[in-house]
Amino acid sequence: MPVRSLNSCVLIWPNREQVLQALQEWAEKAKAENRKLLRVGYFGSYARGDWGVGSDLDVILILTQSDLPFERRAAEFDLTTLPVPVDVLAYTAAEWEQLTARQGRKPWWQEVRWVYDYIP
Repeated sequence: MPVRSLNSCVLIWPNREQVLQALQEWAEKAKAENRKLLRVGYFGSYARGDWGVGSDLDVILILTQSDLPFERRAAEFDLTTLPVPVDVLAYTAAEWEQLTARQGRKPWWQEVRWVYDYIP
């Protein structure tokens, strides 16, 4: 998480490379611990390059399957080791396929950058 210097009121925020490296390391560890995890990606301000101090990291997880409802799936994954606040969306592979088949002006999922991609 961001830290405040003891001698200053300046908030120190991790840079993009630090955040994405931490996500990459988290993804590798998470895959070793959860065989249902197929893909890990990020979207939003970090993917577009317009992040700033206070930006959260929008993470997307693709799972082989899940019996949990959509709104409870992200709780299975501990992302508290990442250096910034995180919003997580966790889809099954079937849900992701349905979602990305939809047409639209500029769907948000087109900006997803994958850091881990395991398609058997």
